[in-house]
Amino acid sequence: MQANKAPQIASLYVGDLHPDVTEAMLYELFNRIGPVASIRVCRDKINRKSLGYGYVNFHNFSDAETALDTLSYTNIHGRSCRLMWSQRDTGSRKTSNSNVYVANLDKNIDNKALHDTFSVFGDICSCKVAADRLGNSYGYGFVHFETAEAAQDAITKLNNMEVGGKRIQVCLCENRKDAQNSNGASDFTNLYVKCFPEHWTEETLREEFGTFGSLTGVAVRTDGQGRRCAFVNFEHHQDAKECVKVMHMKDMRSPDEHSQDEEVGTDGHPLTRLYVQRAQPKAERERMLKSQYAYDAAIKNKKSISLYIKGLQENVRDESLRSMFEPFGQVLSATAPVDSNGNCRGFGFVNYATVEEATKAVSQMHLKVIDGRAIHVDLAESKQDREARQARAHQRFAPPMRPMMGMANRGKFPMGPTMGPMGMNKPGPCGMPNFANPVSFPGRPTRQLHYKICFGLLTQLSRHFSACNPQAYGIYIYV
Repeated sequence: MQANKAPQIASLYVGDLHPDVTEAMLYELFNRIGPVASIRVCRDKINRKSLGYGYVNFHNFSDAETALDTLSYTNIHGRSCRLMWSQRDTGSRKTSNSNVYVANLDKNIDNKALHDTFSVFGDICSCKVAADRLGNSYGYGFVHFETAEAAQDAITKLNNMEVGGKRIQVCLCENRKDAQNSNGASDFTNLYVKCFPEHWTEETLREEFGTFGSLTGVAVRTDGQGRRCAFVNFEHHQDAKECVKVMHMKDMRSPDEHSQDEEVGTDGHPLTRLYVQRAQPKAERERMLKSQYAYDAAIKNKKSISLYIKGLQENVRDESLRSMFEPFGQVLSATAPVDSNGNCRGFGFVNYATVEEATKAVSQMHLKVIDGRAIHVDLAESKQDREARQARAHQRFAPPMRPMMGMANRGKFPMGPTMGPMGMNKPGPCGMPNFANPVSFPGRPTRQLHYKICFGLLTQLSRHFSACNPQAYGIYIYV
């Protein structure tokens, strides 16, 4: 039994569900234990896709307890589901004195194996191994005990113990708010590493960086674009500081490759040299990048001409965008933003050194068909400039909301605010507009010309509007 205290309602939380799991599948599984009151799979409000978890409500507590004991980590549609009591009190879920963090787990350890390892120290509320969308373990997990005493007992007896062929680290899980000021510039221990060789694994990183001091954790991550990075955490700050001093910008090229030019990434760092720096929290990194981009934009506005390109295909990258526009002059930078899946978002920016080069690129590339799609090339402008230009255009070309001076009101009703800008008043027969009044166009000379609409055209219209008299209609235009 995972918990010795049942909640007030016989409701179970079901997590780690496959996106294709439905309420009917869960009902078929849980109704074998006892009568099910209701089942809900939580879904996105917009696209109605499963969020990967749901709730099962039983009529009595005994059936819910039986399901919790017998169906935990059952394989549903290829995934091992995770069961726990549904806790409405968010405070009890966020308590950190009984939540344990487990690092350096073997990749073969799943939720059930982690639960079996820690269940001997006390009742467990929740147990989870962090994994990607395909179910591959990240090498760490969380175990939430019912009591703080059980958590401390697990930390004391399992920390630095070998589990599954690896020596694990067990400690209390820190609250995100409490850890905001951790790993600061003066006391950091966690390092961010990138641009390391493809054949490096976590064990290789542990060997390379372990020479500077004792390590508490190493993790390798891959983003949606296939780029690899790593996090290396030292036990002492001085060891991490010395590692940054020695390993940052270390040349990873072989002796035969030293004669070749170094390739530089989009951030300006050479791709053949190690990048080892303090791991920054997300909020701090966003503030730094925002300040850096604002400075770069100010420099570019003074020394370069930026073009905005839209209509790009999904496979366009920075290099291919640069190659498109290099024939017209020196390209200072070319950027094609991508989404979380690594596909181009359909637009990009190209910076030229001179106005002449940018003008030539616009004249040659605008509306040019590339890979079956015509691209749009124009001068890039800020949001404020674009809104101001659109406002000026609206004021210039918008029709007036009141009649022009000297216009006759020949209708039976006075001109009012509900009348259109062209001065039409009472509709003609069959609901057609009455063109007996003059029609004005702003910004043109006031020489009055009287044009009779083609009798043959109105004769054709009269077939649909039999009550119309085409000879009765005319139009006055101020040109």
